[in-house]
Amino acid sequence: MDAKKIGVLAILGASIMWALESIFAKFAYGNSDFLQTSVIRAIVVALVAAIYVIFTNRSQFQVTRKQIPKLIYLGIVGTVIADLLYFFSLTKISVLNAVLIGHLQPIFIILIGFFVLKEDKLTKYDYIGIAIMMAAGLLVTTKTFQNLSALQLGTKGDLLVLLAAFAWATTAIVMRKYLKDVNAGVLTFYRFLIASIVFIIYLSPSSIVVSNIYQVIVGVVVGIGIILYYEGLKRIKAAQVTALELSSPFFAAFLGLLFLGELVTIMQLFGIVLMMVGIYFLSKKESMVSAT
Repeated sequence: MDAKKIGVLAILGASIMWALESIFAKFAYGNSDFLQTSVIRAIVVALVAAIYVIFTNRSQFQVTRKQIPKLIYLGIVGTVIADLLYFFSLTKISVLNAVLIGHLQPIFIILIGFFVLKEDKLTKYDYIGIAIMMAAGLLVTTKTFQNLSALQLGTKGDLLVLLAAFAWATTAIVMRKYLKDVNAGVLTFYRFLIASIVFIIYLSPSSIVVSNIYQVIVGVVVGIGIILYYEGLKRIKAAQVTALELSSPFFAAFLGLLFLGELVTIMQLFGIVLMMVGIYFLSKKESMVSAT
């Protein structure tokens, strides 16, 4: 099987993992809270990543001193803060809303790259894509025409996911700028190891107890998903990765209906379609550059 096919399958696999994560997290809340689930998840992800590195190239556990502050940033902002916001939001909103709003991350990546890092100039396709994806997010959060007409633009849970997406975007910029040469498993390991240490210090080891198997499953699913994502990113274009990730909301909608009975409104379905269109415009510039 060639590299492109492996990359496509890896990203599709990661997209399924993102959808499953939210489903199992909901199940985990049956006799635990979002904080306890986040702690167990972080520890299990670090273990999964460590096993992956050991079986691929154990010498790659080494990182440079310059990379350590960036890894700490990823662990604290990307996992302790952003993931906690996301997991707490799942106690307030549907799986579909959480996954869809989380996928507004490309907007923040482009804006941060332009205004903070000055890495790229925005093209007309970027502006069109951002506008369309903002409209998609509005339709997803309002759910119905009645809510939209009454200016009921979403809930606090929706806002928390949006903040999480922004935090994830900042870590993506840090990864692309400073850590792109780090092995996928090593990057995942240190990110979640650092988060685990912070959680353990905050809660104390004696209070960390596995309340149900779903907490462990969430960690395994996330660990596999992140590794698949990074491995796929090595083999196919970033624009293709972003487009393939859009399968995650479809998986989330299907699994949310199947296992949680969460219904999808017509407006939310239209929002999913708009999001696909927005990603197309955001990736258009890169596709054109790659083709030259």
